[in-house]
Amino acid sequence: MSTSLPDSPPPRRRRARLWRRLLWLIPLLLLTAAGWRGWLWWQGHEAADRATSSDIGLRLDGLNERVGALRGDQRAQAQRLQQAIATNRVLRDELLGLGERSALIEDSFAKYTDPSRHGAQALRLDEAELLLSLGQQRLLIAGDLDGARRGYALAAGVLAGVDDPAYLSLRQTLGQERAALDALGGEPRALALARLDAWAQSVGSVPEPATVDTRSRPWWQRAFAGIVEVRHHDNAVALDPVSRADAQTGLQLEISLARAAAERRDDAGFRIALRRVDVWLAQLVTQPATLQADRTRLHEIAAMPLSLSLPTLGTTLAQLRQLRATRRESAE
Repeated sequence: MSTSLPDSPPPRRRRARLWRRLLWLIPLLLLTAAGWRGWLWWQGHEAADRATSSDIGLRLDGLNERVGALRGDQRAQAQRLQQAIATNRVLRDELLGLGERSALIEDSFAKYTDPSRHGAQALRLDEAELLLSLGQQRLLIAGDLDGARRGYALAAGVLAGVDDPAYLSLRQTLGQERAALDALGGEPRALALARLDAWAQSVGSVPEPATVDTRSRPWWQRAFAGIVEVRHHDNAVALDPVSRADAQTGLQLEISLARAAAERRDDAGFRIALRRVDVWLAQLVTQPATLQADRTRLHEIAAMPLSLSLPTLGTTLAQLRQLRATRRESAE
């Protein structure tokens, strides 16, 4: 038995099938080409966008830098403007000050050139007032008696050139005040310090207490001399070297405090320090007569004044100012 093979399709059918398959491939190829083209276009568009964004960023950075530079310039200009305003204000104040000074100078010249004022006489009176004020202040503040005398002498010479009869009594008052200054002799503080220094030098050479020869004592005193020593309870003299050294140190310290109090014209502190000096002195001096003499001199020093007492001080200056004020009021 033989089998028969199926008949193969005719060539036309195979061609038709092939063309149908090719027709399906053509749209697929077209779609693939279109997709590839679209993808290329999208990549190019993205690259262009990135380039554009980068360019915009660079431009923005440049603009920010320019804005920052402009702001810095603006701040610098503002500071310069403020400095210029401050300089102008200072210059304006100086100009106003110069104007005021010029006005004052003009007023001063107008006053000095006024015939009713007598410019030369006014200058002499100003100089005399200044000298009297300086002399008084030197005497009150520094205790400079010689400086005060020189100032008053110069003021007397200046007033001698004033020929106005109204100031004749002023010259007489100045003469009385100068006589009172000359009668003072010396400055009280300097005199007190000089006497205190002289007294301190004399006390500084206080002799040591004399040692008593024990051989002249009775036998019972010689037997107990190294064990018992009898003193009066009111005798505070320091006998051993250590006590005398302490007393001498205390004495010198109190003398220094008294000098310091005298320098600042502290009467109470000066006398208190001298009272303490008296206490230390009693421990150093063994002879009653010498102690009494030293105490008497010390009390005299403590009673000395440290400041000047001159009731007439400043009367000439007060009278001069009163006369000038009266003249000024009458002229106005």
